[in-house]
Amino acid sequence: MSNQKDNSGALFKNAKKETEKHPDYRGKCFIGGAEYYIASWIRESKNGNKYMSLSFTKADEKNKKEQSHDYFI
Repeated sequence: MSNQKDNSGALFKNAKKETEKHPDYRGKCFIGGAEYYIASWIRESKNGNKYMSLSFTKADEKNKKEQSHDYFI
């Protein structure tokens, strides 16, 4: 994603989803010149409206966390 424009990104269906805790979609984006990983879950509100819940993790923070553990999140 080195040609990625700032404040943009992409999500892709998570083919490796094994449990409900795993995101439905995953991807990357660039915000303020920094790379972030995106995780997205399809949720349903109390009144039945579907929406996407998002989580952003700065790429260098995730890499540091993975290097300090023997497992991947």
